[in-house]
Amino acid sequence: MRTISKDIQELSIKSLESTFNKLSNAYKSTSEKGSNTTLIKKRLDAVKIGLESLNETWNGTNFRYENDDLLRSIDVLQGIIPSIEKQLIKENGGSSQKTLNERRLTALKLAIESLEEHLI
Repeated sequence: MRTISKDIQELSIKSLESTFNKLSNAYKSTSEKGSNTTLIKKRLDAVKIGLESLNETWNGTNFRYENDDLLRSIDVLQGIIPSIEKQLIKENGGSSQKTLNERRLTALKLAIESLEEHLI
């Protein structure tokens, strides 16, 4: 993986951890309501695998997934990117929401890159 500054690494991991926590809460809430959780569960799993991939790449933690899991995660994470890009277009420059979405977008792209390298 290309060289990424420590600051970007830390911000990306924090961003994916935050995304994972939000998806976990959404999954729990949606489950309690008896609503369909399929999409949330797919995203939750993909973000978890992406986060673990980045942690392995940058921090040497253990990472063991089958290629099918990696490919599925890459596909799901790529599917999240267009909605974040649309939100960024609508947001005012310098807003905290824009900063959050910029970091999330960077983190997702780096997670995808890391997952792709695990396929090789």
